[in-house]
Amino acid sequence: MDIQLGDIVRMKKPHPCGGTDWEITRVGADVKLKCLTCGRVVMLERYVFEKRVKKLVRRAGEEEHAGESR
Repeated sequence: MDIQLGDIVRMKKPHPCGGTDWEITRVGADVKLKCLTCGRVVMLERYVFEKRVKKLVRRAGEEEHAGESR
């Protein structure tokens, strides 16, 4: 899976706080994630992260344009 710093991912199981979306803050052999609901930071080994991730929600640097068309 191709991931970058700042990407937002959705995990298969929710965090105990109820959040499912996480921001990637470190990439390497381990992946560091920050819960967007409560701010908790966790580190997972890369292969564990890739098994637990459900989908990539937003790429780093993408702006959300609600209803704008150019």
